[in-house]
Amino acid sequence: MRAATGVWRWRHNPLRRTTDLIEAWATLLAVVLLVLAVPAAGWIAGARTDASLQRAVQAQSLQRLPTTARVVRLADAPASGLRNPESPGDQPARRSVVATWTTPDGTSRTGTVATRRELSDPGDTFRLWTDRDGRPVAAPMRPETAQAHAVVVGILSAVLVAVFVVAARRLVVRRLVHRRYQRLDRAWAKAGPDWGRTGAGS
Repeated sequence: MRAATGVWRWRHNPLRRTTDLIEAWATLLAVVLLVLAVPAAGWIAGARTDASLQRAVQAQSLQRLPTTARVVRLADAPASGLRNPESPGDQPARRSVVATWTTPDGTSRTGTVATRRELSDPGDTFRLWTDRDGRPVAAPMRPETAQAHAVVVGILSAVLVAVFVVAARRLVVRRLVHRRYQRLDRAWAKAGPDWGRTGAGS
């Protein structure tokens, strides 16, 4: 509102300089972009990210199958390649065990996998995700996790666009102020030598 008032105030003001009008229009444009373009950019980025991640969720749900594994004993070496990207902070609470499970084709398989410490005693059972060949894989991403990632992407995109708009306006204003000082210096250099001489009798 102040930007629009500034444009109107400078429109027919006899003291208006060209740089004043440009600054007012730049401010008004920045306000419009902050109100309209920033939310739109955040929404578009978040929506596209969510659509992409939801497709990944569906693909993982089709490619990764749950089965029940039974603990045989603790493993001598840690399991590799089975970290869950959704809960990296949960890794210290997990333990590598030797377990048996049934593959999608009905074959029994034994290998080293990671499970929660409270389910690591021999005979304990736990859910294990495998691919269609029966190899252990990480659990598929949950839809709500994909939505959370999309929200974060949308917010970051909106913030980046807002920072760009504000920085662009400040750059324009800075150049305008620099131009004003240049004009003032030229005017002062022209009038300076005769300053104060009028009516002094010299």
